[in-house]
Amino acid sequence: MKKVFCVGELLIDFVAENQGNDLSKALHFTKKAGGAPANVACAISKLGGKGIFVGSVGNDPFGSFLLDTLKKEGVDISLTQTSSVFTTLAFVSLAEDGERDFVFSRGSDRELTYDPSLRKDFVGHMLHLGAATALLGGPLETAYSKYLFDALTKEMFISFDPNYRGDLWKDNEQQFIKKCMPFIEKSHLCKFSQEEALLLSGASNVDDACDTLHEVGTKIITVTLGKEGTLVSCNGMKQIVPSIPVKAIDTTGAGDAFIGCLLSQISHLDKYEQVFSDTSLLLAMVEKANKAGAITTTAYGAIPALPTKSQLES
Repeated sequence: MKKVFCVGELLIDFVAENQGNDLSKALHFTKKAGGAPANVACAISKLGGKGIFVGSVGNDPFGSFLLDTLKKEGVDISLTQTSSVFTTLAFVSLAEDGERDFVFSRGSDRELTYDPSLRKDFVGHMLHLGAATALLGGPLETAYSKYLFDALTKEMFISFDPNYRGDLWKDNEQQFIKKCMPFIEKSHLCKFSQEEALLLSGASNVDDACDTLHEVGTKIITVTLGKEGTLVSCNGMKQIVPSIPVKAIDTTGAGDAFIGCLLSQISHLDKYEQVFSDTSLLLAMVEKANKAGAITTTAYGAIPALPTKSQLES
């Protein structure tokens, strides 16, 4: 089984539950552990994989809470750094259908410093780059790019999820697009929402978006379509894999559960190249990953709602 190194932010989600999607009117918030790469590491570990989180939290009570949460989920936190800068916070509002809006108060996640000694541990394993904050400057952005280069030299399977957040890129979308391109070019697998696929490609529909993004370089594209399922594009094949019907109350972490489940399955393969040539295998993996994402929407918070192996097999 391959290890999956997940690089990026670990933060506190303060969730305004059952209060609509207008944060200005929210009065009560619930503290949850969050951050897309950390969610993915937890999803992998809960499904029996080896999730390793590489990021930075503050040396404060929130940072301690986050590290304890990941440790309880079986995530390897030996590469997680602590900083004198306060732990990053995100304030999340939820509409009745579970859709979210975010406001970020950025802190320690940007302080992750590159560790060249990790190169020796990378050989033959997997790297997931899925941080919403990673391209916003600071040491984290530098580390992010250097780990991509290391992954290429160590023959890792590379996964990229841009995790676009409008609040972080107001009036600066072109910069976001430009910064994403090297990762799309070099990654074996890219996971996009429909919004991200259209934004990054400049296309007017997801089929054309996939064609454009394949031309950039990535081999496998998954475009999550909410309750409709996921569009899979690889080697000229495009197919929508349906999801399962659920009563969604919080979509936070659904995409992370999806990609975490998909990466966990790939990590168990003898050779990851199998997913490039075996269409039926890839589609079956995405079907299972869809189920993981759907189950996550049926409870509040990302990490507590991530499914276990037994839930997926029931």
